[in-house]
Amino acid sequence: MGMKNKESKKLSKKSSGVEEKTDEMMPKSSSEQNVGGHAEQLKRLQEKDPEFYQFLQEHDKDLLDFDDEDTDDDDETEMDGEEIEDDEADEFDTEQLVHADGKEVKSSTNLITTAMVDAWCSSIHENRSSGAIRSLMRAFRTACHYGDDTGEDAKSKWSTMSSTVFNKIMLFVLKEMDGILRGLLKLPTSGGKKEMIKDMSKTKRWKSNNHLVKSYLGNALHVLNQMTDTEMISFTLRRLRFSSVFLAAFPVLLRKYIKVLLHFWGTGGGALPVVSFLFLRDLCIQLGSDCIDECIRGMYKAYLLNCQFMNASKLQHIQFLGNCFVELLRVDLPNAYQHAFVFIRQLAMILRDAHSSTKTKKSSKKANQSSKEAHNTKGKESFLKVYQWKYIHCLELWTAAICAYSSEPEFRPLAYPLTQIISGAARLVPTARYFPLRLRCIKMLNRIAASTNSFVPVSPLLLDMLEIKELRRPPTGGVGKAIDFRTVLRVSKLTLKTRAFQEACVFSVVEELAEHLAQWSYSVGFFELSSVPVVRLRNFCKSTNVDRFRREIKQIIREIEANSEYTNKKRMTVSFLPNDPAAASFLEDDKNAGVSPLSKYVASLRQRAQQRNDSLKESSILVGQDSSAFGSKITESDEDDDVEDSKGDAVFSSSWLPAGTPKDEESTEEKQQKKKRRKDQQDETAFDEDIVEDFILSSDDEEGSLSDAPSDEEASIKQKPSKAPSKKKGKTHRRKNKKRKQSNQAASSV
Repeated sequence: MGMKNKESKKLSKKSSGVEEKTDEMMPKSSSEQNVGGHAEQLKRLQEKDPEFYQFLQEHDKDLLDFDDEDTDDDDETEMDGEEIEDDEADEFDTEQLVHADGKEVKSSTNLITTAMVDAWCSSIHENRSSGAIRSLMRAFRTACHYGDDTGEDAKSKWSTMSSTVFNKIMLFVLKEMDGILRGLLKLPTSGGKKEMIKDMSKTKRWKSNNHLVKSYLGNALHVLNQMTDTEMISFTLRRLRFSSVFLAAFPVLLRKYIKVLLHFWGTGGGALPVVSFLFLRDLCIQLGSDCIDECIRGMYKAYLLNCQFMNASKLQHIQFLGNCFVELLRVDLPNAYQHAFVFIRQLAMILRDAHSSTKTKKSSKKANQSSKEAHNTKGKESFLKVYQWKYIHCLELWTAAICAYSSEPEFRPLAYPLTQIISGAARLVPTARYFPLRLRCIKMLNRIAASTNSFVPVSPLLLDMLEIKELRRPPTGGVGKAIDFRTVLRVSKLTLKTRAFQEACVFSVVEELAEHLAQWSYSVGFFELSSVPVVRLRNFCKSTNVDRFRREIKQIIREIEANSEYTNKKRMTVSFLPNDPAAASFLEDDKNAGVSPLSKYVASLRQRAQQRNDSLKESSILVGQDSSAFGSKITESDEDDDVEDSKGDAVFSSSWLPAGTPKDEESTEEKQQKKKRRKDQQDETAFDEDIVEDFILSSDDEEGSLSDAPSDEEASIKQKPSKAPSKKKGKTHRRKNKKRKQSNQAASSV
């Protein structure tokens, strides 16, 4: 056995020697070497080392039987793979690596220098050298994967570089590679559609250069995940956006890009959300149905995740996200209608469950104590699914979408069901503590009525708020802190008795009622429409003991009566009936000019409300200040290439390198921390899925009917409690399962 082991070791050493000697003996390009030269080399080997030659005859006879056919086969194999690309790049590295000033540049075996990069760039600019392009792309891959945990790439002969070289490579590739690739593929200098890429994929040019496109997009995506600087990520996305049409040929890369862009859009700061959204919009415009469904659903989920909690600093950011979503729907309105229908239907199902639970709670008053507690818990969970920020923000999101596209035939039919849902949510729990939520719903109804030019009965919802007893007597809870109704859905019982809350309620009721009546202040039937609200407002004036409330209500009554007198005088001069189509054009010129008494009064109320909101404004964020609306300024600044190039030079001027240190230099503590971060990310992902689960239907649930009783399939939809679980929830479940297994094992052993 010992002799056999020694013999096997000897053979292994000889076999390794075969590889080393044949590497020295064989040229890199077999097509340049003829069979005769190879035979002479073998003959010299036989004379120099007969023992090794005999070993080759015994163990690798095919190596000695070399002919022309083998040469042709090897050439075809190299052409099919990427070895020929490396050979061309190596040839360029060794023979054409000359600096612009004419001096030869000596390169190290594994170090990329500034001179090498300058030589590649100058060669690409001068004659579009394919070898220089391949060498630069290999250097770009090395830069993007520098310091990866997976270790150094065995195929890459470069592994080290300085931050200066990294910045130079990144800047040149990001600025120039889109034009280089379009030049190689004979494509237009900008733009394009997926049909263009599909036609191009059948050509020989695409088959010869598609690996460069994939390498550029794939490595850029990899380094995006390593970057932490917001400006650096923004600049990279701006440049990659010009090449977004190429993602039509790589579905896997497309999905990864959409995922990364959605993450940056929802969580980024500065200009990053704007850049990410513009990238997503370009993908939807250029690729169409290949990504628009995924983008709409992904943006809806990201919007929900940002709406879990609310404060003054998030107001404009959430408004910005909503504006982005509404703008994306414009790309394909028929397709967007399908998503809107499903999402609005899901909101209606949640509201229906809450209403049914409330009715069950009322009908079970005579039941025993245990069933009462069960019904109370279920009813509370059901209505809290409606009375939470995610649900209310979803209503506001679809209200904005319908108001933006109310003139489009695809979205106008959704106005009525959404109005019914908002009205039902406002009436679900008619208590004074939820007055802020009711006011938000009333604002949505007024917006829908104004955009669709439809009548929505808003006045009963507002006038019912004046019936609470706290508004009919002086406040007993002191002055209290000023309340911003934009950032709260419910107030405490102590807040109900404060002067600040009562004033905010009365002023808000007056403002929204004036908005509602002002929409119909030029209608021929305004006098009949306003008669009931005037009666109820006068009753409130008689019952309240607060002078400032009485003065406010008397003011709006005077304005309503003045507007009624104004319309009555005008309609005395007309001869058409109320149901005549000519009634629609009644006082149309006056309406465009806004000369009615109620319109002027509403304008003053809006100024007062704006001043009150400005005084309550605590802070702001950069995203919401300048990018909550889309206009020409954003588009123009985005298209200014000179500005972007100067930004890129400033951004890629630091000493940053991706992934910091390689894996072999990491300590065990750092590895454990990375493992813990991965586990936390998985728990957060599962938690995020729980958050949006109630608001997004699966494709199997889209065929039900809202008017019918809930089916078994709908009843099986998981309903999570509104209270957000902690991140340790998954760990708790694992501990419980472990305890159950241990107890079962103990029971079985007994």
